[in-house]
Amino acid sequence: MTMIRRSAFPSGKASRAAVIAGALLLIIVVAFLLFTDPLVNWLVRPRIISAFNEAYPAYALHIGGMRYSIADNRVDFASVAIDAVDSAYGGTVDALSLSGLHWTRLLWGGHLGPDDFADVTLDIDQIETTLPGAQYECRCERLHASVRDSVIVADSLLLRPLTGDEEFFRGSRFRETRFRLVAPHVSVKGLACIGMCEAKYYHARSLECRDVLLDVLINKDKASKVDSSPPAMPAELLTSLQTPVQVERLVVVNGRLNYGERFAVEGKVACITLDSLELQVTGIDNQAGPGAPVAVRAKAKFMKAGTMLVEMSIPLGLPTFSLEYSGALSAMNLSALNTFLETAEQIRIKTGVLHSATFAIHVEAGRASGTVRAVYRDLSLAAINKRTGSESGFADNITSFIANTFKLHQTNVPDKSGKLKIGQVKYMRARDDPFFRFEWFALRSGVKDVAGF
Repeated sequence: MTMIRRSAFPSGKASRAAVIAGALLLIIVVAFLLFTDPLVNWLVRPRIISAFNEAYPAYALHIGGMRYSIADNRVDFASVAIDAVDSAYGGTVDALSLSGLHWTRLLWGGHLGPDDFADVTLDIDQIETTLPGAQYECRCERLHASVRDSVIVADSLLLRPLTGDEEFFRGSRFRETRFRLVAPHVSVKGLACIGMCEAKYYHARSLECRDVLLDVLINKDKASKVDSSPPAMPAELLTSLQTPVQVERLVVVNGRLNYGERFAVEGKVACITLDSLELQVTGIDNQAGPGAPVAVRAKAKFMKAGTMLVEMSIPLGLPTFSLEYSGALSAMNLSALNTFLETAEQIRIKTGVLHSATFAIHVEAGRASGTVRAVYRDLSLAAINKRTGSESGFADNITSFIANTFKLHQTNVPDKSGKLKIGQVKYMRARDDPFFRFEWFALRSGVKDVAGF
């Protein structure tokens, strides 16, 4: 008969130990399944907060509560807040959901690698950030990001000052530019998410903004700060970035641009508007060689009156501010320009009809030159009182009479030989000129030369 060795079976003590260990493991697993949220909040949440605060001592992280779904591999944060210790920054979100992250390496004390983020999806609700030093806040109703799909979608994006215009301008002794941006829908597609997370490079196939509004206001009742740096132009901003940035195509659909200049506290604003803006920008690449152009094509309703087409080429990597732009403007009533001219120039266009206009402008080292061709009829002007806006004063009448009789080119149409008065563009960038104002002032110099005012 075959002999069975006792050593083939565990001893009584070993058997009991194995049973106890198995029971404990079962209890831990059951407890984790039944009490996942309390365990996550008791064990995981404090470690996340401690690790963040240790890595970024200038900031403090606050997490309202956490929930973890094993089936969906998703962790939900009830609320998250990050505050700078010096109060220079504050940010909160009402809810944050993170799914698809491969946590296995962390369980063994390792570090997450790029592959662990390949399936990550992030959803954030009600983002609010404040920058008290810059006097601005940014809000976003919902943000969705997917590494697998290479997309980021933001809804109801808003950038605005923390205060009203008067208080915003009152905060500085010098001239300031106030921005307000409203973007109901922004989408980024073809995004290199892993490279972005590692801050190695930023690449996207397309960036699209729909129904966006950009409102710009300058308080020209104050002097510019003499020792301040001039506003950076688009090419300067792009090439100044240290991390590689490339966007193959930027598109704006049905956008609006309001540009305003204020000349007195709580005074009337001189305004230029572009509506129904369709914009496409290609060639955004700060690693391109010197002179590589960013190409811009735009179509918009100018001053709610005429259709304007603009093409622009902005070379990158040059030591001086340079670009070329050209375009055309359709027929319109010239009195539509009064919303700007009456306040900025104390001039009112009483009559005048534009049939068509074209322009071509070259800018080198901040100096604009070029031509403006405008066909118009029956232009007449009136000088108005700066304070009251009235054109009935004796001095104003004399000024208007002299302008209309001796200087103003009232009608500009081709004569029998086809000749037409052509306006010469001559404008040197002022130290405090932002990009859009420079473009407008350069074009305006050619318009003034044609009309004679």
